[in-house]
Amino acid sequence: MKKQEIRKQYHEKRLALSDKEISIFDDLLMIQFQRLPISFISIIHSYIPLFQKKEPDPLPILEWLKFKNPEAIVVFPKINSTDFSMKHYVHTDNTLFESNQYGIPEPSTGDLVEPADIDLAIIPLLAFDELGNRIGYGKGYYDRFIAESSKNMIKIGLSYFPPISNIEDLGLFDKKLDFCVTPDRFYAF
Repeated sequence: MKKQEIRKQYHEKRLALSDKEISIFDDLLMIQFQRLPISFISIIHSYIPLFQKKEPDPLPILEWLKFKNPEAIVVFPKINSTDFSMKHYVHTDNTLFESNQYGIPEPSTGDLVEPADIDLAIIPLLAFDELGNRIGYGKGYYDRFIAESSKNMIKIGLSYFPPISNIEDLGLFDKKLDFCVTPDRFYAF
């Protein structure tokens, strides 16, 4: 299948999930995430889920990562829709959030972290394939972020569904995940 068809199909599949299914899947994602072979991390990047699009919720996973690594810093992105880049802001108890043009909550202020300093990134996606390629929403924000990051940064996707066999129209700038966590298991690439 091609990206546009996959986006449409998996967006519809997610929207068809009930609140009860999502709650169960989020709990199972946490269980599978805890099985990942991750050592000490100091800076964690995460997205903030769009609940109206029924995105997997990484926030309980972030709490668990902070419990395991009390000194770890969590950063959230703020996008630039002109050049499709992101800046990464440290989250604190005082961080204020504003919704951007897509309805995504973003930090409005805070200390910046360079992409090269981030150890682990939880990356949103609509679907992924058996080789670790991901399908996002199509703007390339995360592909650019990954390209700017350290090659040692651990890239983890969260999906309610298993992988598709392949994506027919991958581009030169598409970046792979290291792991993808589903309710049934985690995939290592």
